[in-house]
Amino acid sequence: MFDKDEIWKKLKKVPDPELGVSIVDLGLIYEVEISKDNNVTGNMTLTTMGCPLFSLITEQIKSNIKEISEVSEVEVNLTFDPPWTPEKMSEDAKIQLGFA
Repeated sequence: MFDKDEIWKKLKKVPDPELGVSIVDLGLIYEVEISKDNNVTGNMTLTTMGCPLFSLITEQIKSNIKEISEVSEVEVNLTFDPPWTPEKMSEDAKIQLGFA
């Protein structure tokens, strides 16, 4: 059986294609749920509404999470509520991007 910690570790390996920083460290992942059928659903945002990279990021998310053999399906929902702000970034991301 797998848990949310394992999912978060897989998500941390997904970089933002433009910034090269983990989507987790950027604060783009808002929520992760695992159903009793081993389906994984996540809610995420983007740094801007017009970002054209959602499908690329989603493919990487699904690919990484499906490396966990027990996972049945992966669904990624896009939301802008709450909107992303630089305050959502981890300290590591802020250092990498020159915010700290």
